[in-house]
Amino acid sequence: MTGESKSAGASTARLTVPVHQEELHVGVRTVDTGRGVRVHKTVGEHGQLIEETLMHDEIDVRHVPVDKIIALSDAPASRYEGDTLIVPVLEEILVVEKRLRIKEEIHITRSKRPQRFSETVVVKSETAAVERFDEGPDVPGNDLHG
Repeated sequence: MTGESKSAGASTARLTVPVHQEELHVGVRTVDTGRGVRVHKTVGEHGQLIEETLMHDEIDVRHVPVDKIIALSDAPASRYEGDTLIVPVLEEILVVEKRLRIKEEIHITRSKRPQRFSETVVVKSETAAVERFDEGPDVPGNDLHG
């Protein structure tokens, strides 16, 4: 403007500048590709031999006659001699005074011996084959086993 004054009746020109804004909408949809897989699973059984050594206890019981008169205060208790448990069998007998007589002892001996054990047990294993649809036989990964 050069110093001229605008008259009150003069029209003012407006300049309109369009402003644009882009919007992005993201969505997900399911698309049927026509592809799929089929898994064939088989279960096989086979015998497996197991062999193990098992311990087996054997007990030998013997009655050993003693026939000994003892005082009541000397009554023996059960005792071990090596692997043998000795259990005294007491009997009261009537005499002028009461005494204990060791009638017999029971000797119990434990011994262990190995015994072989064999049995065939059934164990199962599985295999799976994957068949893909809509793919040719030359596509990698078309025949999976596991």
